[in-house]
Amino acid sequence: MAGSRPVMAGSRPDAQDHPPENGFTPLERPAPRLLPHIDGCVLPSLGGFGRHQKQLVVLTWIPALFIGFSQFSDHFLLAQPNGTCVLPAGNHSNWTGPPLLASGAPALQLRANGTAEEPRDNAGLLCACEERRLELQTGLLQNVVTKWHLVCDSAWKVHIAKFSLLVGSIFGYLVMGVMADWYAPLLSLIKKFGRHPVLILSALFMLVFGLSVAFSVNVTMFSTLRFFEGFCLAGLALSLYVLRIELCLPGWRFSMTMVASFLKVGGQLLMPGVATLCRHWPNGDDWQVLQIVIISPFVLMLPYVWIFPESLRWLLATQHYKRSKAMMLRIARKNQVDMTAEPSGVLAELEQELHKKPQRSCIVKMMSTRNLWKNIVVLCVNSLTGYGIHHCFARSMMDPEAQPTALCHTDYYTMAGIAVATCLALCPAVGLMGRRGGLLTFMIITALASLLQLGLLNFLRDTLNRKFSVAFSIIGMFSSHAVSTLSIFFCAEITPTVIRGGGLGLVLASAGFGMLTAPIMELHNQKGYFLHHVIFACCTLLCIICLLLLPEPRGQPLPESLADGETFTRQTLLHPGEQHLLLVKYERDYSRVHDTPLHLTATGGATAAVATALAAVPATYALATGGEVIGNCAIANGV
Repeated sequence: MAGSRPVMAGSRPDAQDHPPENGFTPLERPAPRLLPHIDGCVLPSLGGFGRHQKQLVVLTWIPALFIGFSQFSDHFLLAQPNGTCVLPAGNHSNWTGPPLLASGAPALQLRANGTAEEPRDNAGLLCACEERRLELQTGLLQNVVTKWHLVCDSAWKVHIAKFSLLVGSIFGYLVMGVMADWYAPLLSLIKKFGRHPVLILSALFMLVFGLSVAFSVNVTMFSTLRFFEGFCLAGLALSLYVLRIELCLPGWRFSMTMVASFLKVGGQLLMPGVATLCRHWPNGDDWQVLQIVIISPFVLMLPYVWIFPESLRWLLATQHYKRSKAMMLRIARKNQVDMTAEPSGVLAELEQELHKKPQRSCIVKMMSTRNLWKNIVVLCVNSLTGYGIHHCFARSMMDPEAQPTALCHTDYYTMAGIAVATCLALCPAVGLMGRRGGLLTFMIITALASLLQLGLLNFLRDTLNRKFSVAFSIIGMFSSHAVSTLSIFFCAEITPTVIRGGGLGLVLASAGFGMLTAPIMELHNQKGYFLHHVIFACCTLLCIICLLLLPEPRGQPLPESLADGETFTRQTLLHPGEQHLLLVKYERDYSRVHDTPLHLTATGGATAAVATALAAVPATYALATGGEVIGNCAIANGV
């Protein structure tokens, strides 16, 4: 139809702009909607990244330090002690002197997993003792291992306790991620889920279960409560991450996230000092005091119920327009913006949409997309590989034959220093190469460090082997940590707002599975360690190929709906014009093309009669109909 144009959803008719042509009324040009463009229209009309947003981002930074304390508490609560044999079996009846120590210093040491060597020579003396002396070198006088003597035959309980926190975190990321996106009006106490309720519930139950851990009466109770502590810790970390991303404009997202990463690493660096301060606490076990000290600061998050609002971006994306209106007025007032005189028309459009009901979204809807689910799966594999191979490099860096000394925190501080260096390197790398370029670069470095450590070191002498192994391990830990951190941030940027919690939960849960490989290898006494490293090295090569399929979100607005996330695809190497020429299929009009007289004669008398009848049709009629009638008759007669 002449003068017709496509109609977009939500368009408003404006017939005066397009008067009727040739007796027909054309469809009106749709007026562009403003509410879906949060980064481009809504937030700038409210003052952009103003005072209100900056204050809320600072509030998301403060708990990052406490989260760092909790995530690295295993290094102190479950640290393996040095053991000495005080009373060997069968000799205590005649022993009246000072404590009897087994001969040979190496025989006195426990393995890294808390078990003694195989019972040969003097190595089995410790597990054969009736009384042992266990001493910690991690700042505490007593922890869970020394309190309940989790060594030798009971050493496996230590690894179960380590599993509990990680497994609880994995389930927490998955469940809390779905709850952060879900809208459930049937609940009476909590009318609706979202980012804010998940944040408050996680902080509240983190206090309950975290403080309960300090009063555990046995290792079973300790492991069970640690599972729920990890569950709440995951919900807390995920909701803060999502809220921080959704508060920022495109130019501020990465820098604000990296500040939180620095604070989390700061918690890792401060943990040895906090453990030392709890060492000589009167009237109580110092490990219990340490647990109370690292959990108590979460009390500061309880006022977030009143001072921290729901995410405006999530409210608009899920059509909570009534709540969005009140929040927009509140933000404009704090940013000192006059909404009544705003020329953008955001508030006027919001008034017209108040009648719409909120929409429900879940991460399961991702399966109906074509490109989005592939991007999330690629980032899940990247996160899993980064954290999994990080343990391989950390294991190679540590010297299993080194004796414990006063510098027992050397390995711990080395890993913390590598984390700080990674955060410092990510800032300029991502600024220069973008998200996809930086992720690809660090993944290539990880693959090279892994392959060189596995392959070339077998041809070197022993002294050089050890030095090169440590060097490649440090490089690999540096790059793998960068891969993991950037994969999580990448997912938060490309996942639409309506399912951002669930998508980020999948990537964080994959990271948890990667961390879980460390206690699994320790539980099996490092058996199969080489194969474990080989598998993750192959995964790095696969990730390098898959990373080329990801889009580049730097400087782009966050996708809000599933349709936005589906169109957020990789840019091709060709120019848009060249790509259009390759993809467009030209459909030629053959309606006016007729057979030649020679072909008509060959088809028979019936066809010749039809050709005579067609020739009698006036040419003006054929031109007026565009050849449609003639074409239909010809097709019906088999010509």
